[in-house]
Amino acid sequence: MPDPKLYVDEHCEVHDLLTRYFLNDFVDFESVDVRKGAVYVVGRDTMIRSAKKIRSIVESKLAHVVFSNPAEGSSTMLGQFERFSVRDLIESKQIMVLSGGSLDSRYRYFQFDNFFYRMMKFDENLAVINRTDEIYTKTEKPYKFLMLNGRIRPHRKWILQKLRDTGLLNQSLYTNLHARNAPNRTLTYVVNGQDLMHEIEPVHYLPAKYEVEMYRDRVNTHCDNIDVKHHLFKNEWGEAYIKPEPYIDTYFSIVNETVYEAPYTFRTEKIWKPIIMGHPWICLSNSGFYRDLRNMGFRTFESVIDESFDNIANPQLRIERTSAIIQELCSGDLKKFLSDSQSICKYNQQVLLELLPHIDKFPQQFIEFLRENI
Repeated sequence: MPDPKLYVDEHCEVHDLLTRYFLNDFVDFESVDVRKGAVYVVGRDTMIRSAKKIRSIVESKLAHVVFSNPAEGSSTMLGQFERFSVRDLIESKQIMVLSGGSLDSRYRYFQFDNFFYRMMKFDENLAVINRTDEIYTKTEKPYKFLMLNGRIRPHRKWILQKLRDTGLLNQSLYTNLHARNAPNRTLTYVVNGQDLMHEIEPVHYLPAKYEVEMYRDRVNTHCDNIDVKHHLFKNEWGEAYIKPEPYIDTYFSIVNETVYEAPYTFRTEKIWKPIIMGHPWICLSNSGFYRDLRNMGFRTFESVIDESFDNIANPQLRIERTSAIIQELCSGDLKKFLSDSQSICKYNQQVLLELLPHIDKFPQQFIEFLRENI
């Protein structure tokens, strides 16, 4: 089968990766003269603005549409299907999906690990691998763990509260860049009859010396918004950069991934940062997250700690079990844990480098996906 006649939204994340394959690109889909049988890859904003036109195109079978949003995955994507009024078209497989995370098999979707690709394309991030040994040679560390949080989410609020109550939070390097509460129907944290998920979590920055240099002057400066992330990072993707010192001065990372309650894995920069840096980690994420990483070829720390929480479907029980493992780890011999984890972390760094050429094959793999589905 010949290559599909491909047209790509100029504002979608994969635009530059598909340049050699598309016939043309577009900015305003409303003005596009749709070609019969062609494939149109549309981003989030276009899906919002042109929902009626897109529906008409796919229902009439005039052309094919791919909703592209690899910056999101799992529960966020499902929410967008609903909000953009295209859920029925996606569930009936009339619209294909390009997602950053896994989805239910009933969808026609292609998964692209967008955050892995972006993180590994920063030369600065690859350079920090040369400093991994400093994590293991500095055995006397001022902090027990590193925990970087941007926007508040229920599982992040829960673990922040638990670690505060156990006295571990003040022994850590951590951030929270969103001053709000996080009440939730699934996760509760009840003390004396009060659910502390309703309490506002205050903003907390890294000490300035641990922040990436280009953003250091913004630490603890005034911001009118309750979400200070964009203020701190000057409206850039500041989370992309890895500064070695916070990892060198801690024994492990607590990674609070974006998705926790949904059953589908979505890997973001949050997990790739400690893996790139060669830092041991425990991840609060969806059930099966560890399994899916191992299926990619990575090793987790099951030989060192109990990772059975990954198999717990119930979010409340999973977070309680994960927090118990964190507490056990922090009350134990962290130097031994660090030493026992070193070979795993080094192995994972090698897997990263071996996977990079495969992620570069995304354009060809995506074109093959289209051939099989149109």
